Amino acid sequence: MKPPMFPDHSPQRVVSLQPSATVILGAIGKLERVVACTKYCVDICPEIAGSRRTIVADSWTAKTDEIIAAHPDLVIAAVPYQEKAVTEILKSGARFLGLAPRTLADIYTDIASIAGVMGVPQQGQLAIADMQREIEAIRSQVNGSPRPRVFCEEWGKPLIASQPWVAELVAAAGGEFIGEPGVQQSAETVLSHRPEVLVAAWCGAGDRVPLDKIVSDRGWLEAPAVKAGRVYCIRDEFLNTPAPTLVQGLRALAAAIHPERFPQPSGLRCIADVRGQVREHPPS
Repeated sequence: MKPPMFPDHSPQRVVSLQPSATVILGAIGKLERVVACTKYCVDICPEIAGSRRTIVADSWTAKTDEIIAAHPDLVIAAVPYQEKAVTEILKSGARFLGLAPRTLADIYTDIASIAGVMGVPQQGQLAIADMQREIEAIRSQVNGSPRPRVFCEEWGKPLIASQPWVAELVAAAGGEFIGEPGVQQSAETVLSHRPEVLVAAWCGAGDRVPLDKIVSDRGWLEAPAVKAGRVYCIRDEFLNTPAPTLVQGLRALAAAIHPERFPQPSGLRCIADVRGQVREHPPS
């Protein structure tokens, strides 16, 4: 006897205002439900490039008329928000799922929440398990290794340390995160910690952070990381998208922190210091 069939009441038309939500929907097999998304979603999910999906403003600059025009039955957005943008989303009248992750545990909860709303909770658990398995595999490879001091930044002016989930990934990759995650820092304070590895992953900058310029302008030429040629740029999408994409950021961090143990992946770029003269070069 076949089990009874029930109608699918999960959202059929989703507007994603944040790349992380789009990545999660892809990971749980529901990317076809996305009818509108941001231009940044296209950058991180190349499989939706060239589709008929409408491009709309993101969580920071959301517009009511754009959302209404997509006829959604669910809008997903995530921090950072502006109060005005949230008002615009609510004015659309669509169901709204707002996310505000800070830690890896929060990200797992977000994955589970989206998967539950979309009617595929098991797919959410599988996506979470895949992330956790990758993280633990890296962690096991660095157990017992020296833990160099690592500073990661998500923005340059003002100088802001990366989010708590990045600090957790640094620890998993065998480093010691210095400074307070997600908080503005001064260049002098960072230098006082004598960082052995410097990582820049600026929001919206892709892999285009000017490493040589920031090192020179901030007076970091005497930092241990600069003298050792261990100043890196990791693609923005790999560390600032709270979704399964973070696994790629973890691999890049592991290669930056323990290059003797991990191969250089794509999305990682570094500079070397030669007698005080900084020059950029691709990873070996």
